[in-house]
Amino acid sequence: MGKDVRCLLRDARRFDGERWPGAEVAVGDLLRPETLPPALEGISTAYYLVHSMAAGEQGFADRDIQAARNFGSAARRMGVAHIIYLGGLGDPEKNLSAHLRSRHETGEELRREGVPVTELRASVVVGAGSISFEMLRYLTERLPIMICPRWVSTLAQPIAIGDILRYLTACIEEPRARGRILEIGGRDVLSYAEMMLIYARVRSLKRRLLRVPVLTPRLSSLWVDLVTPIPASFARPLIDGLKSEVVVRDPSALEIFPSIRPVGYEEAVRKALEKVASNLVETTWSSSQSSAFDRAPDPVRVTTAEGLIVESREVTVEAPPEVLFRVVEGLGGRRGWLYADFLWKVRGFLDRLVGGVGMRRGRRHPDELRPGDALDFWRVEAVERGCRILLGAEMRVPGQAWLEFQVHPRGSGGSLLLMKAIFDPRGLAGLLYWYLLYPFHKVIFSGMAEAIRRRAEEAGRSRKASATE
Repeated sequence: MGKDVRCLLRDARRFDGERWPGAEVAVGDLLRPETLPPALEGISTAYYLVHSMAAGEQGFADRDIQAARNFGSAARRMGVAHIIYLGGLGDPEKNLSAHLRSRHETGEELRREGVPVTELRASVVVGAGSISFEMLRYLTERLPIMICPRWVSTLAQPIAIGDILRYLTACIEEPRARGRILEIGGRDVLSYAEMMLIYARVRSLKRRLLRVPVLTPRLSSLWVDLVTPIPASFARPLIDGLKSEVVVRDPSALEIFPSIRPVGYEEAVRKALEKVASNLVETTWSSSQSSAFDRAPDPVRVTTAEGLIVESREVTVEAPPEVLFRVVEGLGGRRGWLYADFLWKVRGFLDRLVGGVGMRRGRRHPDELRPGDALDFWRVEAVERGCRILLGAEMRVPGQAWLEFQVHPRGSGGSLLLMKAIFDPRGLAGLLYWYLLYPFHKVIFSGMAEAIRRRAEEAGRSRKASATE
């Protein structure tokens, strides 16, 4: 649309400028009102896409109200002409859960200062950043037989994240949307049970639902906490809200935005999974940060988001980025993988036994990689010269696997190697595969990262010595 964008973050280090080129960063906190006026200076339209459940179940509604009050007041004082807020569906005339009631009250608080607010109320968002969809995804992926309470029969109108983005951007230019509450939803009205079974069908998983008459929100949230990465403090308010139907009652949004025709749920799921498979996911619910839980990242960590298990490690390398990248680009083939090469060969042999490609393919060129190249039992999916290589596994595994290397410059001619082993487990078998092999992966990948560091530093010293002769 040709608009200048400013993003408000508590920690500017979390902003990825490469994915958002040209965007400006402002540092502030909605619970610290004195930080907001500088962020809103010169802003005509502000998007409000905030909730505070990450800080814990207790008191999230009060935090949401306070944050909206602070933002609305600052927006009025700084001359913001329009606020666009993404809230939640639900009939306000009925007994809403604390979570859904908080979503509505947040919109009311934003309107209190008099700045025109467009409030888009949506049901389950299918895609990155949606805790509701992630909860449904993990339960379906990990449990062949799902014990389900009565709320699985509640109706919802899930909407693809792509359609959400279309509505959000269209609101800027549409005067009829200004100051309105608009209900938006996808093409299908489904129960949560139907949503789980359709997801299972898309993933080619056989799933059965076993419904039980009593399973309280507290017990349900503890169960979700046990079998998924979503903590009970997140799950409890969401599950409590699943007792309320979240369907569009007023179709005005379709009349105001005739060019937007939301897709059905199955298509939305397929698009969300394709986004993950192509490694394009940029935002997830787990990437949101609460000021109550700020902490520095660990050098080696395992996270789970968007169905992916990601094992990340960072290594500081005393060598220029171009030297480090050259070492990474030379991995595999006759050079091997620099650490525990015997185990790599054993893995290739086992893959051959079950009809896979094994390790016999080697590599096209000893020093250079390009997208589409075979590399032992990997396929090169992306090469960003000097900074990133993405390998997709072609061995037989119950899921999809990738290995990503990122090279970043780091003061005084040094580098930072960010190495990620990424796995998209298919069902319970994929999850068991990951955890059974994780102890071996942890040793192999840590050893490989350290070997890459040593090789790069040796090459850097050799280059420096040659330059001084």
